[in-house]
Amino acid sequence: MKVLWQPSPEQIKKTNMTSFINMVNKKYGITIDSYAELYEWSIQDIADFWAAMWQFGRIISSQVHNNVLHEGEDMLAARWFAGAQLNFAQNLLRYRDDHIALVAADERGKSREITYAELYDQVAGMAQALRQAGIKAGDRVAGYLPNIPESIIAMLAASSIGAIWSSCSPDFGFKGVVDRFGQIAPRILFCCNGYYYNGKYYDSMDKVAQIAAEISSIERIIVVPFADEGSMDFSKIEKAVLYPEFIDGEAREIIFEQLPFDHPLYIMYSSGTTGAPKCMVHGQGGTLIQHLKELMLHTDLTRDDTIFYFTTCGWMMWNWLVSSLAVGATLLLYDGSPFYPDAAALMRLSEKEKISVFGTSAKYLISIEKEGLKPGKDFDLSSLRTILSTGSPLPAESFEYVYREIKPDLILSSISGGTDIISCFALGNPIGPVIAGELQCRGLGLKVQAYNEMGQAVIAEKGELVCTRPFPSMPVYYWNDPDGEKYRSAYFKLYPGIWSHGDYIEISPEGGVIIYGRSDATLNPGGVRIGTAEIYRQVDGFPEIADSVAVGQSWNNDIRVILFVKMNPEYTLNDDLIGKLKDTIRRNTSSRHVPEKIIAVPDVPYTLNGKKIEVAIKKILDGLPVTNRDALANPEALEYYRDLPELMD
Repeated sequence: MKVLWQPSPEQIKKTNMTSFINMVNKKYGITIDSYAELYEWSIQDIADFWAAMWQFGRIISSQVHNNVLHEGEDMLAARWFAGAQLNFAQNLLRYRDDHIALVAADERGKSREITYAELYDQVAGMAQALRQAGIKAGDRVAGYLPNIPESIIAMLAASSIGAIWSSCSPDFGFKGVVDRFGQIAPRILFCCNGYYYNGKYYDSMDKVAQIAAEISSIERIIVVPFADEGSMDFSKIEKAVLYPEFIDGEAREIIFEQLPFDHPLYIMYSSGTTGAPKCMVHGQGGTLIQHLKELMLHTDLTRDDTIFYFTTCGWMMWNWLVSSLAVGATLLLYDGSPFYPDAAALMRLSEKEKISVFGTSAKYLISIEKEGLKPGKDFDLSSLRTILSTGSPLPAESFEYVYREIKPDLILSSISGGTDIISCFALGNPIGPVIAGELQCRGLGLKVQAYNEMGQAVIAEKGELVCTRPFPSMPVYYWNDPDGEKYRSAYFKLYPGIWSHGDYIEISPEGGVIIYGRSDATLNPGGVRIGTAEIYRQVDGFPEIADSVAVGQSWNNDIRVILFVKMNPEYTLNDDLIGKLKDTIRRNTSSRHVPEKIIAVPDVPYTLNGKKIEVAIKKILDGLPVTNRDALANPEALEYYRDLPELMD
């Protein structure tokens, strides 16, 4: 255990977490004085915890609940806050003042600001227009948009009516969009005329025309004129209208439809790399209270903060970021490449906009370290107090890089959860230490455990991430799954009645969490389970290697570990480097972790949400088909793994 940061008594005293503990102690007549005690109370007295979070988050409702939790016979039978009537958008638009709500920046250097008062008025205009178009509660409204204010405005307007929002980013291919939106039959589609990425312009209108022709349910297409050089030719799309023209008339007060706690809010999608994307429906109340808990308590977010997360509208971190409006913070939206015009782009933005909470991916932090960036030396990051990292496990060496080269006095919170829960199972703790390579804690109110192969909860041993009691942000159902079979099969097949998330983890005696990768991507040489993250942690330290992916290949009635490496341009893979890689992996892990073969490839395939797809590569090695390539950011990369002569012996 290497402690990299420890909050001072004064810092602890000022946190929302401490305020929450004080409220809970007074409300329930108990004496909690540490995070460990708070966590234990939250998973034992689970209904009291979530009732306290409702109060602390000042959730706005027109009708109070008559029961916090009915657990039922299993987790799927749980019902939360029965009787409550509320509206998600109303909670996010509780502020209506001159405080800056949104700052929108893009890779071209353009930016604009919208206050909370202006945001309310713009949502009011859009909500009125949607109502005039006949949109009502339960209808689907889809966004095929960049990370811009219009995406948030459209979502809030839809949810104020009780319509269900679903979004994809414009880099999704035509088939990827149809695979998703085609299942949910949206009545309205928001899109942009084009977007920019890495210095290049991409027109969207041809793909929008194809989508409109394929999805017959779409009645209107609202086009945001985002790209200056983009086409405004709608001749191929008879249902299209420009965003400003759609909002016709003076905005009135928003009518916030009052709806049950579990009324559908968002439809999210699985990655779609192993079959048609699954459509997960998330409820408004569960999303709201879970996000408030994570933002207010685990991230310590306040109105004084400027929060940024590098994300697209196709990733759940966008939904998570947007909920920061309920806290009254300033949201920084960014659209474009994080490495344009150079690797320092986001750090330059952080200095300019005085970001206090900076959210990114492990891949980004590893990349800027390899680029040799020293942001703490080159930029004024005095406003920065928190870095959040997700998408994949963050190596211990990257933790040390952050404290050495970015800032020594901040909280680095590696967080992990998923689209399935639209939130996190493990995340930050502003009143606890940061330990290299560990996520600080399990989320409050979530009884997360590691189960070994016997189905027993273990500490300081690797196991399956499970959650053994219900939580509010479980999907309310899957779309087009009337008997619940898809839902039950996705999470409750391995351990009946218990949520199994598909991550391979270890819980430390102190309560920290180490993520070893996805369960379906674990390697099993000789029957011993190995997490791919254990190998990546060793490989990421080599400057010669830009990226890597490890998979298990079926071989001689066993599994052998194959490591593929993408080399940096100035290096080549040779016997000397292979020897150093194997020696480092053996020395820092075990002989079981050492790859049988190390092979250079031109690229590593990723999903559009930035996650490596080890399972698809393993399928190729085993001669199995890979479907839904439109779910990949670089589907052509899969071809590099087919029929490799190095794998024939």
